[in-house]
Amino acid sequence: METKWIALLCSAAGLAFAADPAATTFSKNVAPILQKHCQQCHRPGEIGPMPLDTYQQARPWAKAIRQAVATRKMPPWFADSRYGHFSNDVSLAQNEIDTLVAWADAGAPEGNPADLPKPVAFEEGWAIGKPDLVLEMPKALPIPARGTLDIIYLVVPADFKEDRWVQAAEVRPGNRALVHHINAILRTPDQRTMRNLAPGVPYSPPKNTKFTPPPDGWQPDSEFFVGYVPGLFGKRWPEGEAKFVPAGSDFIFQIHYSTNGTAGTDQSKIGLIFSKEPPKQRVLSAVAKSWTFVIPPGDAHHEVHSVVEFASDVTLVSLQPHMHYRGSDYEYKAVYPTGETEVLLRVPKYDFNWQLTYFLAKPKLIPRGTRIECTAHFDNSVNNPANPDPNATVTYGEQSWDEMMSGWMEIGFDPGKNVKSLFAAITGPAGGGK
Repeated sequence: METKWIALLCSAAGLAFAADPAATTFSKNVAPILQKHCQQCHRPGEIGPMPLDTYQQARPWAKAIRQAVATRKMPPWFADSRYGHFSNDVSLAQNEIDTLVAWADAGAPEGNPADLPKPVAFEEGWAIGKPDLVLEMPKALPIPARGTLDIIYLVVPADFKEDRWVQAAEVRPGNRALVHHINAILRTPDQRTMRNLAPGVPYSPPKNTKFTPPPDGWQPDSEFFVGYVPGLFGKRWPEGEAKFVPAGSDFIFQIHYSTNGTAGTDQSKIGLIFSKEPPKQRVLSAVAKSWTFVIPPGDAHHEVHSVVEFASDVTLVSLQPHMHYRGSDYEYKAVYPTGETEVLLRVPKYDFNWQLTYFLAKPKLIPRGTRIECTAHFDNSVNNPANPDPNATVTYGEQSWDEMMSGWMEIGFDPGKNVKSLFAAITGPAGGGK
């Protein structure tokens, strides 16, 4: 009787586990969880190291799955659940964790294949679905086996004949083993950014060039459009929202390659899905960014702030904090014109290996005069196992051993508004490194 009451209480609390672990099978209980939370990455051709589409694929990894979900290492999700609600939250509920643990503990039984759910129909090669247009680097770039490579910029021509609205976009690396990250930066015809670059010819800024922050935080010559980083699988904006691509625009790929002892080539690409009709809101990438921080050697908890202030009403669509190896935590906070404050996102344990975008479950109105303040901490001590050099004084830079403090966000607004009218002078839309 006591055991029954314990089981009933656990179930009522949402912490249910299989009283009879042998009753938990892959076909009936485990496969639906893997479809919902894991197969986006763990399928052929994606970032997961092993596919988990079938029982035969998952069975050898049962103990590893148990360990990863019990410690909440997988699926990767770092938002503090006390703040905000996000549509792409892949974290497991406790009852799902209990199911996977019970299955592994029972010897990972298959069960009746007739109980399997219908397989998820992923579009091969694209997380966003089949693109309407694919733009590829004009030619493959050779990547050496060893050495530290500079960040390169490369024009990918688009030749848009008319203005277009983009509903979804995704960057796909040609060689995942060598591509660390790619930022696709929109270059419109009236912008000056790298105007003299020939398509397909890689360019690296001169070494030892002193970095100068743009005036008032503005980078009007570039807009970050979409990127490839660990944990980012393209972007599909909600119905009625889209990004704007003027006629004559093209893309600049900012690419960071990492050598691994084996030479190779890369020819990456971007896929676009166009909106079927003009959107009600234009989506724009903006950033609250610090350019001038200095992190002392050995400092285990160095605090850095950045802010963006809005001069017009906008809606907040998504948030993406960005730091490098020394980043330890990140917070976005809205300070409203009334003086009230609200934490929008808190990431208590930032992980450079999983740079997630957090899509709000419901776009949030940000009234005119609101400041979004970002606070980040960096661990430059010997206790940070990822720290490249605890003895270094660290400043802003594009390489991973440098640091960044970028509070990326996507905002929605009336398509007829001038972009610069959205922001106070302290900041604005931006491109730049990941």
